[in-house]
Amino acid sequence: MTVALMWEARAVPGRGEELLAWVRAQVLPADPLRREVLRAPQDRVLVITWWDAAYEAELPELPEPDGELVTRAVHRWRFESVDEA
Repeated sequence: MTVALMWEARAVPGRGEELLAWVRAQVLPADPLRREVLRAPQDRVLVITWWDAAYEAELPELPEPDGELVTRAVHRWRFESVDEA
């Protein structure tokens, strides 16, 4: 089974590039099948990691960035793959 972990944060206005650099510098203790970093308006950064694991498996996740870098707590979601093209 493939599990996707999504991590999304919103930087303090004007600090989006700093949040993006922080995310890129984070090293997970294990390598996912795939890791993708995306950005969006309003200084948002999204990271999706794909894992070959059971849905309930304990998987490494990105930590919370420094509270002065983000406007709110990180949002996290977990999905399981049901179709693949």
